[in-house]
Amino acid sequence: MPNKSTPAIESIIVSLQKGEVIAYPTEAVFGLGCDPDNENAVNKLLELKQRPWEKGLILIADSYEQLKDYVDDKQLTEEQKQAMFATWPGPVTWVIPAKASTPKWLTGQFDTLAVRVTTHELVKKLCREYGKPLVSTSANLSGLEPCRTTNEVIAQFNKSIPVLDGVVGGRQNPSEIRDAKTGQLYRKG
Repeated sequence: MPNKSTPAIESIIVSLQKGEVIAYPTEAVFGLGCDPDNENAVNKLLELKQRPWEKGLILIADSYEQLKDYVDDKQLTEEQKQAMFATWPGPVTWVIPAKASTPKWLTGQFDTLAVRVTTHELVKKLCREYGKPLVSTSANLSGLEPCRTTNEVIAQFNKSIPVLDGVVGGRQNPSEIRDAKTGQLYRKG
């Protein structure tokens, strides 16, 4: 029997389909997200965050299968893949070579893409029901602390974006970021 969608998730999915930026809880903080294949939505998110496109973005997903259209894991050895898969689902973001077809609005100035398979059940359900990964960047305006509650999101963004109400996971720090090819640590988790 299929899981029934909650009205909250159904509403957020409609917002995503309309090209809107949304907020949702993750393992440590609320994230801002949108449909990764909608250039206008990604540009709205970058403008809202005051984030330069060159930095690239993170995709968050329910499963690795959802990320395969964006990453070129043929460039990774079996050992590199196993190191990555050993941390998922979990709070580790991996930077993987991107497919040539992956839009520059996601990769920025790089030929790689940062991706994560989340453990957060609400986000897993959202990605599963939407049928694809979401862009994921911390929900905060430039210079302010990332939001950790629905009320903080509403206060920072003045109710300008739909929020999937929920509770962040128990992590204190955002996800660790590592390079899948070299193992280099970019951000400590």
